[in-house]
Amino acid sequence: MAVEITENAANEVKRIITDQKHDPGTMLRLGIAGGGCSGFSYSITLSQDFDDEKDNKYDFHGLPVVVDKKSLLYLDGTTVDFYTGVDRHGFTFNNPNAVKTCGCGSSFQA
Repeated sequence: MAVEITENAANEVKRIITDQKHDPGTMLRLGIAGGGCSGFSYSITLSQDFDDEKDNKYDFHGLPVVVDKKSLLYLDGTTVDFYTGVDRHGFTFNNPNAVKTCGCGSSFQA
């Protein structure tokens, strides 16, 4: 199943890449890191690095996305969206593997 990036999220990342004048070939890198109030926190960065042995690469709406294989164990089935509203603005993660999340939604327990 892997991960999914919505069209809204892909368009926002492509806008950031263009506005910040990143090099061609810049990819969105998703991952997890230990920490946060629930155990793991989401990592979302821009990257030029790709390792065939350690990473999986996808394309969503014309945006190259890289997820390291260890993080994919916890992110499998996750949908990343970009939300803009009066109450908040930013990337959201809908992770079916999360058994507990923090109030802000930036960390989870699996």
